[in-house]
Amino acid sequence: MRLNSRIIIHIMGLLMLCNGCFMLLAALVSGIYDDGATLSISLAAIVTIFVGISAMFFTRGHEKQVKRKEGYIIVTFGWLALTVSGMLPYLFSDTIPNITNAFFETISGYTTTGASILDDIEVMPEGILFWRSLTHWIGGMGIIVLAIAILPLLGIGGMQLFAAESPGPSPDKLHPRITDTAKRLWLIYLGYTIAETVLLKLAGMNFFDAINHSLATLSTGGFSTKNLSLAYWNDEPMIQYITILFMFLAGSNFVLSYFAFKGKIQRIIRDEEFKMYTSLIILFSIIAALVIYFKADVPVSDYHPQVFGVAESSFRHSLFQVVSVLTTTGFVTADFTGWTPFLTVFFFGLMFLGGSAGSTSGGIKIMRHIMIIKNGLLEFRRSLHPNAVLPVRYNGKSVRANIVYNIVGFFVLYMLLFLIGALVLGTMGIDFVTALGGAASSLGNVGPAFGSLYPLSNFNDLPDAGKWWLGFLMLAGRLELFTVLILLTPYFWKRT
Repeated sequence: MRLNSRIIIHIMGLLMLCNGCFMLLAALVSGIYDDGATLSISLAAIVTIFVGISAMFFTRGHEKQVKRKEGYIIVTFGWLALTVSGMLPYLFSDTIPNITNAFFETISGYTTTGASILDDIEVMPEGILFWRSLTHWIGGMGIIVLAIAILPLLGIGGMQLFAAESPGPSPDKLHPRITDTAKRLWLIYLGYTIAETVLLKLAGMNFFDAINHSLATLSTGGFSTKNLSLAYWNDEPMIQYITILFMFLAGSNFVLSYFAFKGKIQRIIRDEEFKMYTSLIILFSIIAALVIYFKADVPVSDYHPQVFGVAESSFRHSLFQVVSVLTTTGFVTADFTGWTPFLTVFFFGLMFLGGSAGSTSGGIKIMRHIMIIKNGLLEFRRSLHPNAVLPVRYNGKSVRANIVYNIVGFFVLYMLLFLIGALVLGTMGIDFVTALGGAASSLGNVGPAFGSLYPLSNFNDLPDAGKWWLGFLMLAGRLELFTVLILLTPYFWKRT
């Protein structure tokens, strides 16, 4: 099968055009705050838009059909193209002059990982900070999905793109037409972002901080405008509770939000993944709160104010960190690695859960864990009754065997890539705890890690090779492994 290279370049040009327009928005913010970076960001936007329009112009006679193979290439290389162009505001403004660091910060943004190399975030120009948050927001729901909503204007179908980008085992469709699905997802995404911005402003944040943290929350990204992240507002519990609410919503399936707005509450109540997702958050938060209250090596009273007492503070910080790590958002209110050794291992394990399928979260996803556990338990019954037909059931329906195999394969591949990721970091002289934490955090798009990459630190001291390697893990994790790794197989590039 001949590869349709013209459609690949055309759609990547469209993505660059969209990216450049978002840069113009950041340039506008820069101009409003008169931060000195307006010209640099505007130049980056002009260059990106020019490249995008040129690519679209010279491939305008393309065949208007995207097959599955082209879909994989567009998503992966489109993400890399966004990263390369997204580096320009940092490089042109000289805020991150090093290419390796600019690459790391940018891909961490688009993959919604939230790991940063910045030693002092608060000295950065407002326009650059806003662009940094925008990369989260663009990557959260996926600019690919945004492009799907635009493709009908070009006479192009987008189902193959949605299948490659959708962050879950099987993309739910709200509407028979895939482009209408993309539009509805983006409306919900935008609506939540506006709602959180308003609530954070009312709770005491200034507008700039509110919009930046909303962009980072709904994308489950984790970039903050403060060096201390959300710990900066430890004396403002309402700000942290609002952030917890929207991290929870961002980590749940956006299809369920659509059902909620349509009044179909029973669909939400009956959803197995949502029930498990909610139950795990409640259970883990209670466990962490009890450990913090009774056993923490660093009592909560030692590092932030007690607004409503030690019990409330223990509960709030445990709930915040559980939701933040489980949804792979990565905001922090304290260094959870300093609480107890038990909680250090506890939060390391949470990095492998992930949020719901169909959310902006990274990680393995709750749905996959449910499927793996159910299939494992059924294996006991199959051993006793080898001739019985015992399918895995999810939400009351039988799941096809090929989907179960895909999920088990994904889990094995995920854990294998995590181990390889840590081993590669180990070859660079990085210590055991930091290597494990860095690999788990990057592959799961979490952000904060362990060892020298602890929550209130950053990734700046890693060797350059380590930053490029973690960037690869971020991309693979964000695009659900197969989309990226399949491009590395000789079979993919064979003509069939």
